[in-house]
Amino acid sequence: MIGSLVTRVPGASEVFWGGAVSYCDTAKQRLLGVSAHNLQIHGAVSEQVAREMAVGARALAGTVWALAVTGIAGPGGATPEKAAGSVWLAVAGGHAGTRFHQFDGDREAVRMSAAREALEWLLRLTARGKGNQ
Repeated sequence: MIGSLVTRVPGASEVFWGGAVSYCDTAKQRLLGVSAHNLQIHGAVSEQVAREMAVGARALAGTVWALAVTGIAGPGGATPEKAAGSVWLAVAGGHAGTRFHQFDGDREAVRMSAAREALEWLLRLTARGKGNQ
């Protein structure tokens, strides 16, 4: 969804390398280097995994910045500890960090909210001069 939003803008190829959709745990491990330990102990929807995903995406792409999103869009997949709409965002680059959000709405609303929030966060970071390279 992030890639779709970015590439709607003409000239996006000048700033957007691409993306990896690592939906299953095996893809997270193979593509992004997420540790089996963190997946097992914390689960795919966790701060630790989101951070590893962003760092791995940045390494894979060789870019200055990378975003990662992992969450439960629903309607299925929720647990007593992690409700539908639970999303971890991570950024790696001139600034590294993670953020948790609990988004409302159906599956598409959660996905869109997460993608927009991730992009807006990255735009705020780069607008402040933290890594405009």
